[in-house]
Formats: sequence, structure tokens, C-alpha cells
Amino acid sequence: MVTAARPLAHPLSVRHLGPTWYATVMGTAVVATAGASLPPHVPGLRGVLVGVWALSLALLLVLLAGRAVHWYRHRDQARAHLLDPATAPFYGCLAMALLAVGGGALTVGRDVIGLRAAVALDAVLFTAGTATGLAAAVAVPYLMAVRHRVEPGQATPVWLLPLVAPMVSAAVGPPLVPYLPPGQARETMLLVCFALFGLSLLATLVMLPLVFARSLTGGPLPLALTPTLFLVLGPLGQSTTAVGAFADVAPGVVPEPYGEGFGALAVLYGVPVMGFALLWFCLAAAHVLRARRHGMRFSMTWWSFTFPVGTCVTGAEALARHTGLVAYGGPAVVLYAVLVAAWVTAVVGTARGLLRGELLAAPGPVPAVPRPVTARTTSGAVR
Repeated sequence: MVTAARPLAHPLSVRHLGPTWYATVMGTAVVATAGASLPPHVPGLRGVLVGVWALSLALLLVLLAGRAVHWYRHRDQARAHLLDPATAPFYGCLAMALLAVGGGALTVGRDVIGLRAAVALDAVLFTAGTATGLAAAVAVPYLMAVRHRVEPGQATPVWLLPLVAPMVSAAVGPPLVPYLPPGQARETMLLVCFALFGLSLLATLVMLPLVFARSLTGGPLPLALTPTLFLVLGPLGQSTTAVGAFADVAPGVVPEPYGEGFGALAVLYGVPVMGFALLWFCLAAAHVLRARRHGMRFSMTWWSFTFPVGTCVTGAEALARHTGLVAYGGPAVVLYAVLVAAWVTAVVGTARGLLRGELLAAPGPVPAVPRPVTARTTSGAVR
């Protein structure tokens, strides 16, 4: 059956500029922050990373302005996004974009804006991102329960997005601890980040079984959604990064034996979680290769290959710091190469789609989720 082509949008149209676009900021910022802690120190790499971070900051400012215009001029569409179960979870990306750029300011951005400005920018974006992330972590599941009318068979990794945002706060917050007054302020900040870690981890553990069960019993995801399988890596890599960050700053901030306990947690938690991340990476990659063979084309979901993989890079770097093992430093370099290749691919595809007016066009029909393959459906299939 021949379907009518979607009308293309003007490249500057913001009517269909949804919260999914914040993934471009997250994916760009993580290239800078993940590269800053790689074991080998490549000459000139630092300058490139600073430039990538500056690009992420520029993207964030442009998108915040564009989304403000979107809410002002197209409030009906903005409300439709909130009430759409496929789009609402992406509001978690706003929080993670703010947090990723803020964390990058203190990691590499300070080379160009200075340490004082970097701390101030990180503090502002951390506060805004954490507040936004907590709001999304409550509001999106609430809307799913009372307005979206979703079923377990519709579960996708996208459901994890609003729940991962507090974990990003937990990971980027500890580097701010040394810049707070000693004593109560530092200890409170560290324990708040630890609480955010627990909040996100437990919520993810509730949601992840639904996603895993759906992938095993519901058949493969629609082609356009297949890259979102990589989103599962986000809470895994980010939580490992977070416990490593706790261990970096805990000594002298919390009394013993809790300071040493954070160091033990970084290894005892991080090692098995990164093992599961490796399993999921291979599973998701197999699904993506299958989808490519079946004609999967570029869409904004390809940005799922960037930030989640970047969190695995920072998680592996944290384990390398706290174990001293090359077994984690080497994979961090390999994963970073995968991250850069995925980022370049996503950037090229996004630029091409914008120039053609395809990415800001009205969305087409949502692909149906395939039914599980059974003996009955197989025997009745059209050959």
C-alpha cells in the first residue's frame, strides 16, 4: 500500500520541536566529559574536548530558546507531547541535558571560562537539572498511570528516561563537593547525591524487568525504536560512575568507616553492574544489526547510541581509578571510540535531516508493536 508522504517542515519551524532534541545536547556533552578522563593522554585532545563542550553549551542555549518559543506559540502541541506516552518520558532528557553541560563545565569548560565561572555555571545547571529531573521522575510516571493508559506489552527503554535523570545528578554532583564550605555543607551535598542514587536505582530496578520481559516476549521493537535498547546502558553506566564519584570525594567529608565504605562500594557495586552492561550492550547491538538488515533508517533515536555508551565509558574509567586494573582502562578507550563514531554518525544524520526538513516535520503514524510470535501467528502468516 502506498502511503502519502509527510509534508516537510521549514528547517527553522519549532512546532514539532519535541523534548527528544535534548538528546543531542546530552550526547555531545558526554563526548567531552568522557574523553577528559581517558587513561592515555593524547596531545591536543584536551582542546578538542573543550570545543565539543562549547558546542554542547551552544546547543543547550539554542534548544532552550526554541522550546520556549514552542511553548509560547504552540501550546497545544506542547500539551500533546505531555499526554503522549511515547513522548512524555523524553522530558527527562531536559534535566540530563542541563546536568551534562554543567558537569562538563567543571571537567573541561573551566579551561576557557575559568574555574570560578565553571563552578558557578555547574552549580546553577546542577540545581536546575536536579529539580527538573525530580519533577519528571514524579510527573511522567503519574501521567502514565492516570492519563496515558499504557500496557505492559508497550514497555520500551524510553520509559527509563525520567527515572535516570536523578542518577545523572548523583554522578555530576560530587565534583562540586570540594567547592562547598567544609563540614555540614559538604557532607550534606554528598549524602543528597547518594539519596538521588538510591532513588533512581530503585525506580530503575522496578521498571527494568518490564523492559526486559517485553524484549523477550513481545517480539523485536519496531525498527525506528530499536536503537532505544541502548538506553538501558544509561542507568548501568551512570550508577557505576556515581559510586566512583562518591569514593573520590568521601574521605574527609564523611566520618570513617563511611569514607572507606564508599571506596568499597565503588568496586563491589561497579564490577557486577558493568558486567551486566556488557551483556546488554551485546544484546542491543545484535538487535540493531538485525534492524539494519531489515531497513532501519536514521531517526532521532540514533542519539541513543551516544549518552548511554558515554556513561559506560565514565563507569569503566571510575573502575580503572579505583582498581588500578588495565582490564578497565582498555575497554574505556574502546568504548570511547565507539562513542565518537556514534556521535559523528548522529551529527551527520541530524544535519542532513534538518536541511531536508524531515526531522521537524509532522510525525508519521506510530509503528505498531509486533505481537509475540506463536505457532498460531506463524501458521497464519502471509507468505
